[in-house]
Amino acid sequence: GASYFQRHGIRIVLALAFQVVTLPVEFDASRRALKMLSEGGMVTETEHDGVKKVLWAAAMTYVAAVIGSLLQLLRLLVLSGAFRRNDD
Repeated sequence: GASYFQRHGIRIVLALAFQVVTLPVEFDASRRALKMLSEGGMVTETEHDGVKKVLWAAAMTYVAAVIGSLLQLLRLLVLSGAFRRNDD
């Protein structure tokens, strides 16, 4: 069967692929939400910048998740010996 590193590596790569595909969707959702809130009169002009920052921070949580997955994949590769020199 597949080794521990292969099984978990595949899971991390699949999660990473999903996260990367989701990134543009999340940024677009934040952009659309700001537009809807502003146009709908739910956000005043003075609140606009604060709301924009909050929506940007929410979208950035997805960037953080991608970075976390990349680091997990790197960790798994290091532990599996993928970067070991083979001086035979």
